Amino acid sequence: MANFGIFSDSKSTESVTVSFRIPYYTHWGQSLLVCGSEPVLGSWDVKKGVLLTPSHHGDELIWRGSVTLPRGYTSEYSYYVVDDGRNLLRWEMGKKRRLVLPEGVKGGDVVELYDLWQTGSDTLPFRSAFKDVIFRRSSSVGIERPLVVLQNNLDEIDSVLIHFRICCPSIEEDTAVYVIGSCSKLGQWKIQNGVKLGHAGDSVWHADCVVQRGDFPIKYKYCTYGKAGNISLEVGSQRELSLESSESQPRYMFLSDGMFRAMPWRGAGVAIPIFSIRSEEDVGVGEFLDLKLLVDWAFECGFHLIQLLPINDTSVHGMWWDSYPYSSLSVFALHPLYLRLGALSKNIPNDIKHDILKAKEELDKKDVDYEATMAAKLSIAKKLFSLEKNSVLNSSIFQKFFSENEEWLKPYAAFCFLRDFFETSDHSQWGRFSQFSKEKLDKLVSKESLHYDIICFHYYIQFHLDLQLSEAAGYARERGVVLKGDLPIGVDRNSVDTWVYPNLFRMNTATGAPPDYFDKNGQNWGFPTYNWEEMSKDNYAWWCARLTQMAKYFTAYRIDHILGFFRIWELPEHAMTGLVGKFRPSIPLSQEELEREGIWDFNRLSNPYVRQELLQEKFGEPWPLIASNFFNQYEKHLYEFKEDCNTEKKIAAKLKSFAQRSLLEDENKIRRNLFDLLQNIVLIRDPEDAKKFYPRFNLEDTASFKDLDDHSKNVLKRLYYDYYFHRQDNLWRQNALKTLPVLLNSSDMLACGEDLGLIPSCVHPVCLPISYEYFLIRSCCNCDIISQVMQELGLVGLRIQRMPSEPDLEFGIPSQYSYMTVCAPSCHDCSTLRAWWEEDEERRRRFSKNVIGSDKLPPSKCVPDVAYFILRQHVEAPSMWAIFPLQDLLVLKEEYMTRPATEETINDPTNPKHYWRYRVHVTLEALMKDGDLTTTVKNLVRGSGRSHPLLLEANTSGSRETGNSTTEKKLVSGESLTTQLTGAPQRESLVVS
Repeated sequence: MANFGIFSDSKSTESVTVSFRIPYYTHWGQSLLVCGSEPVLGSWDVKKGVLLTPSHHGDELIWRGSVTLPRGYTSEYSYYVVDDGRNLLRWEMGKKRRLVLPEGVKGGDVVELYDLWQTGSDTLPFRSAFKDVIFRRSSSVGIERPLVVLQNNLDEIDSVLIHFRICCPSIEEDTAVYVIGSCSKLGQWKIQNGVKLGHAGDSVWHADCVVQRGDFPIKYKYCTYGKAGNISLEVGSQRELSLESSESQPRYMFLSDGMFRAMPWRGAGVAIPIFSIRSEEDVGVGEFLDLKLLVDWAFECGFHLIQLLPINDTSVHGMWWDSYPYSSLSVFALHPLYLRLGALSKNIPNDIKHDILKAKEELDKKDVDYEATMAAKLSIAKKLFSLEKNSVLNSSIFQKFFSENEEWLKPYAAFCFLRDFFETSDHSQWGRFSQFSKEKLDKLVSKESLHYDIICFHYYIQFHLDLQLSEAAGYARERGVVLKGDLPIGVDRNSVDTWVYPNLFRMNTATGAPPDYFDKNGQNWGFPTYNWEEMSKDNYAWWCARLTQMAKYFTAYRIDHILGFFRIWELPEHAMTGLVGKFRPSIPLSQEELEREGIWDFNRLSNPYVRQELLQEKFGEPWPLIASNFFNQYEKHLYEFKEDCNTEKKIAAKLKSFAQRSLLEDENKIRRNLFDLLQNIVLIRDPEDAKKFYPRFNLEDTASFKDLDDHSKNVLKRLYYDYYFHRQDNLWRQNALKTLPVLLNSSDMLACGEDLGLIPSCVHPVCLPISYEYFLIRSCCNCDIISQVMQELGLVGLRIQRMPSEPDLEFGIPSQYSYMTVCAPSCHDCSTLRAWWEEDEERRRRFSKNVIGSDKLPPSKCVPDVAYFILRQHVEAPSMWAIFPLQDLLVLKEEYMTRPATEETINDPTNPKHYWRYRVHVTLEALMKDGDLTTTVKNLVRGSGRSHPLLLEANTSGSRETGNSTTEKKLVSGESLTTQLTGAPQRESLVVS
């Protein structure tokens, strides 16, 4: 936040002219205004802000405006883009600017503010990932020193005081910041004669300099000067400051010069779920304290970041289904699965130590045994709790934890008790406890309650989980490694959050995704959608609390399915597939609109269209049996579903009953065909307003559509296109700009958005012919809007090479990725690099030809040379982050490739009941001892300019360091992969250092 000068105690009413000046390009019909905290600036009412006037200054479009203020005035302000009606279109990111007129300002003086529009990326240095971890400084640096405004020579008419201000987030210890330039006061480009800036806190440096008017125009740059004498001048053209011709010449010029212009900082990291980690200490599954070893290994490899999957408690069903980490029982509670039993007490009895060792031996399997591991850990933890509950619960550290977390901890503990008591998490089955109330909760968790010990056990588990994760998180910060968490888009329908805050959720709906190339029926995730209107009433307090809780442990996070904050694919609660849904929010087709176009038969279009020939085609000879059990005939050759089977869930239940009585031969096939008939509609009628309709996704594929007359077909095709690709643009943008800033402002974590759903890149011209429908599918996510909003908000996107966002590419080109991205060869939602390479020979050949540049037959196995080539492509990409699944790094060494590649995939998105159980087959202790692999990875990172700050040596030449590990010698010496395949030397990629 800009803070110019010192607050003045002067009571004088003499006026001062404050002039705002900011370069910014707008579209036709858009204007810029400044709005602030004081009445003269609109009191934060944009409609009453000060409208600025545009003018061209060379190639720049400059917006200017002035206000008259009393001496000693102070205010906060910010810039906004509005339309001709002063309706807000966008605003700058970051903290509000602060204007404090200097003490020396006299009546009649002109103070000119030279500002730059603050984008989301400008706020990144102030996110905890950077300021508290990567660019963390000792306590002796960063102490804010107040700026003393100089008065020397300001009484002279020809003097101007210039206030320089620059943000230098990555400056090293014992390094000074200077401004040097063309005039004598700026050293005439000699650093020893330049102006040294003082540190103002928050990576901001500032200084004052009195300059004669005759020295203008001034050219200048900022530079840093290290204790070893190394000088770093900011890149780019010289900055320029002119005295523009006007009647009122400024006496004070305050420059907000944005960021120190340097080659952008780039980092690297490793991704692995907690449950997949293997160490010599854990019991059956990775544990929070294993992160300390992983931090050590990441640090040695030059990594700056460890990315995890969600870690919240998911114990909804009491079985292996709970291994799915994106279906939270509570968005605040941590998962008991990740508890380290040996750290629960310093005085563990020998018999319990024996139990722990026995469990460790029994559960040390190839994959996670979710149910057995949970049972063993809770059983042993209960034994320790019974021994130590009084000393723990009465301790000051527990009391502090409890007081800070009781708002969510009490409902969570009560929920767990009720779940086990009623043997279901479906709180609608809990009798008088179905409806949450604070009075019932207080009685249930009171010390007088018969169940108090059970309640306290859940407190005890969460207390120790918090201790252990906090210890690991603190260790990561100390070593300069960012812990990146994961924010799931939804919560389980039967969760603590839906029990306590049912008004925040649309419980009669489900969340999912529309059809794509992999699944023609779409996806149904089962989560209730959010009631954003209700959430806005308390300024999204639930979200703020959720992010605040995450920020206790993480300094960065991934927003799962960020498209859901623009619009969500909403399904009725009774749906099982994801096909017959609609986007929420969205502007529907009105009955009046359809009638104007000559569309009248709404029942025909919105009800399942079932003709006798369709039944015969679907079910063959036994179609009369199906028809008699599932349909009523209402006209000749026309049928409708019976009441007891007119939804997908009803059909499934009825079929299950038939199957138990052995009345059906192929239940799955019949169910698929019945679902197809149920989904044979063209329009979806709004359940809350019968005069509103939504076009069914891929409506042209339906038999119902194909039987329409040509006029109706043409009208519905046009309206379909308008609904999905035009009319929602502004609505979805506005929706995202209401919700996403709340997330970003509720913590100082670095936010990354999972935006892979922008374009279903799996549909590639190589795989199927280009068609009109293919174009619609690829365009339906309004990519430009989502990209623009993410850019404005400073959200880092995701790029997976096999899922390019460009419609004409099968494989992404890492060297062309934008800076505000995370690049990776794979992620947890797809096969690993090794499995992907080996599963499709034709695709492997296309990759070899189009990416590697070879017409020769590529190796059938993903040998270390292949992995090295692909990993190097990614570390050398311009992306801010290159993050690699641990499985993809292990391919650099053949001894780690003994496990079948298909077993290393974490999730199969096509299987809604996938068992999340993958465990790395090598321990962290073994990785720490493998200096060969560590050196190879470290040199890949260093050679790309992504080196960890504490691993950098005094080498400013930017030269690539040569590796010396055995593995790396095999990979980079002799013939490279490209040489083997093409017979030509490999061309060096451009390195941003």
